[in-house]
Amino acid sequence: MPTPEERLAELGLSIPEVAKPVAAYVPAVRSGNHVFTSGQVPMREGQLMATGKVGGEVSQEEAIECARQCGLNALAAINAELGSLSAIKRIVKVVAFVASTPDFTGQPLVANGVSELLGEVFGEAGRHARSAVGVPVLPLDAPVEVELIVEI
Repeated sequence: MPTPEERLAELGLSIPEVAKPVAAYVPAVRSGNHVFTSGQVPMREGQLMATGKVGGEVSQEEAIECARQCGLNALAAINAELGSLSAIKRIVKVVAFVASTPDFTGQPLVANGVSELLGEVFGEAGRHARSAVGVPVLPLDAPVEVELIVEI
């Protein structure tokens, strides 16, 4: 069975560098048999992929890609904490925050960007509980922010 890193490579993806915190926190914390990530925004090579509100300046399709990148960034934080994604037994919970216009109701579809990535990488162990929440604004005007809780 391929490792999560091998599955990422099969998808043409890799674990990015851990995004540097923009305030007083750490990217991930291990507590007992779980790792909790801080909220990850869609940083790619040190830049936000998009800014603004989903349903406004950011399309739903762009937001789905942003959620996928947030997931990769969360996996990077977990990898830095554990040294390998193979230590993950299960993705327990995903929380996706979507900065959206008042009339946008597709937050669950945006969150599918990260959920589908985790399913592709971890198979059955990637199935998880999830919340997809619309919010008025996120740090740095990011359109999406994602947190993960994983069992190790």
